[in-house]
Amino acid sequence: LARPLDAAEHSLFAQGETLRVPARDVLLFAAGFAPSLGRRLPLRLAEGVTLPAAAPPTLVCRVEFGDGTATVRWAFRYTLGEESHDLGLTPALTDPPLRDQQAEAELAASVPDGPWRVEGPRGRPELRPAFLTGRPLFAFTASTLPALDALDGVEVELSRPAPTFRESEGAPVVSLTISEPEAGDWFNLDVEVTVDGEVVPFATLFAALSLGHDHLLLDSGTWFALDRPELDQLRRLIDEARLLVDHDEDTFRLRPEHAGLWAELVELGVVTEQSEAWQRSVDALLDLESLPEVPVPAGLRADLRPYQLTGFAWLSFLWRSRLGGILADEMGLGKTLQALALAQSALEAGELDRPLLVVAPTSVVGTWAAEASRFTPDLRVVTIAETHKRRRSELADAVGGAHIVLTSYTLLRLEAEAYAGLEWSAVLLDEAQFVKNHASKAYQAVRRLRARVKVALTGTPLENNLMDLWSLLSITAPGLFPHPQAFTEAYRKPVEAGDADALGRLHRRIRPLVLRRTKAAVAAELPAKQEQVVPVELSPGHRRLYDRHLARERQKVLGLVGDLGRHRITILRSLTLLRQLSLSPALVEDGYPAQSAKIDTLLELLDEVVAEGHRALVFSQFTGFLALVRQRLDAEGIAFEYLDGRTRDRAARIASFREGDAPVFLISLKAGGFGLTLTEADYVFILDPWWNPAAEAQAVDRTHRIGQDKPVNVYRLVAADTIEEKVVALADSKRRLFDDVVGAASDRVAPLSADDIRGLLEA
Repeated sequence: LARPLDAAEHSLFAQGETLRVPARDVLLFAAGFAPSLGRRLPLRLAEGVTLPAAAPPTLVCRVEFGDGTATVRWAFRYTLGEESHDLGLTPALTDPPLRDQQAEAELAASVPDGPWRVEGPRGRPELRPAFLTGRPLFAFTASTLPALDALDGVEVELSRPAPTFRESEGAPVVSLTISEPEAGDWFNLDVEVTVDGEVVPFATLFAALSLGHDHLLLDSGTWFALDRPELDQLRRLIDEARLLVDHDEDTFRLRPEHAGLWAELVELGVVTEQSEAWQRSVDALLDLESLPEVPVPAGLRADLRPYQLTGFAWLSFLWRSRLGGILADEMGLGKTLQALALAQSALEAGELDRPLLVVAPTSVVGTWAAEASRFTPDLRVVTIAETHKRRRSELADAVGGAHIVLTSYTLLRLEAEAYAGLEWSAVLLDEAQFVKNHASKAYQAVRRLRARVKVALTGTPLENNLMDLWSLLSITAPGLFPHPQAFTEAYRKPVEAGDADALGRLHRRIRPLVLRRTKAAVAAELPAKQEQVVPVELSPGHRRLYDRHLARERQKVLGLVGDLGRHRITILRSLTLLRQLSLSPALVEDGYPAQSAKIDTLLELLDEVVAEGHRALVFSQFTGFLALVRQRLDAEGIAFEYLDGRTRDRAARIASFREGDAPVFLISLKAGGFGLTLTEADYVFILDPWWNPAAEAQAVDRTHRIGQDKPVNVYRLVAADTIEEKVVALADSKRRLFDDVVGAASDRVAPLSADDIRGLLEA
């Protein structure tokens, strides 16, 4: 032997027997084992014996077509005589010894590129199964299959004849039609899509767009690309609508509140028809210039400025359309007056068949009553100031015959069932940020109120996060964003993450239902200075204490008034005590809690002023009361500066306010009534009416002077049914009477009549 036998060969010869190959395996032996054996040992064939040779492998491409899909699988086929063996792409131990890996590699390399080709070891191309749909499928049937058919050594097997696909010649045409409502205020939005004249089920198109597909295949075999800007915009808008409004497969239901969404659909150029009723509704909401002109009610005792006329027209449109909204004018622009104009207009039109309910913070209810009496005296106003237990009458009886019913959020919450049991022509929510927490009982009570229209009045519709805004809109326009979770996903999370596009979408959605004007925007229409008296109701305990002292001091003063000159100081002391009691019992009664309805009201007003970026001067004659205000500002975390007659670093405190960021400056009237220029502030709060009008004017002039480039707003907080109210109610001549009594305007005491003094202390 030329070399030693290996173990396998030695075993073969050691058997000493003849090996017989069954007839069924002769071809396999001849094609696989005999060539291998011949490469190891000399192989001689008996005379007349010829071994058949194996044919080269064939690459088989099997294609199984589904509904718009195709699965491509590969195999190598070896043929021996009349038998064939299909072997997998990867050699296996169980394979018969037929494989010609070099030939297989050459076949794999001849296949056109596609998702079925991968790079194998040493960079050699290999094949793998592939699932095709969409554009890869269209390309496969159009070009790859014919190419495979033309290749030598490749066989194509199809599960069924290959479908014929055709790319559309034209772009898809989207048509939106909005029709008259079948019931209620909902309009049907019908969507139709056609491609080359073939109708595309909208649900199918929308599903493909939502899933991010780049094409859509129709039953006819026509396909069209979805990666078009106009379709992407449509997808986003419809996706948004799907989150926010009722819909079925092919129809959405919109309310006029969705005017912002509709406007963007119109801009896409896909709107083909809209009902007249719908068009009238949305046009006025989208463009204030399109608001129908509304005559100012004859019974309104006020002249509306141009921006207030627009606000009144907007509110009137909401009233007639039975829509809600948010009047979000900046503080001081007259939201109350615009709302009262609406109520007066409804009265004169005979439309106030049920009372209009105004819900406000307790401290503001009195302001509404005073403003209604002043501007709309024809309106019968009923103020609900007590619970059922205290007033001893049913709510329905208490409000009978009223045009306007005033109540507080607290009383509404306590008697939610009673208020929900009545029907109101409208609900106006003043300082509506009080119901920004949609988990609160006050919010739930407001949601349950039955009214044709609900309008929120607030200068700060958003204080903490976007859910504040959602809460107000869910009350006033519940159809706009009905689901808080959908609102969170569509707007809150993206906006709070800094998504400018989401912020823009939100602004466009709410713009038709939120009317906001700032002082800067309407500055040309504003006077240089606006003044307003804010009535403040005393708490029950405070009221009892004040009335007790009033009775005692009245008796004392009336007993002394006959000799005014002699008892001037005693009378002054009594009047001063009553003034202090009008502010807080803690100024008079030792150990009395430092509580004050006036401070509560001030803080409510300051919250809005500070939130809008304004700065304020707060004046009081009594440093003891300013000390109580300081405590509350500290507790609320509101930065401030302070100045009274004992402040040593007066110049530093003034400079700190002028150059710093503190939004509030507390000033005693005596220390800050002159010699100051504080034009950085544009709000002035006078906490206790001063007998001398000139002294108040000097305080106001700290900010309302040359160099002031903003309108100045002056608020006088007046305790209702106290000596303060009588000071404000007096004419200028009667104010001079007070100057004489307290000696602020002159050193001499003018002669006063007993009737004048009695008038100051009358019940």
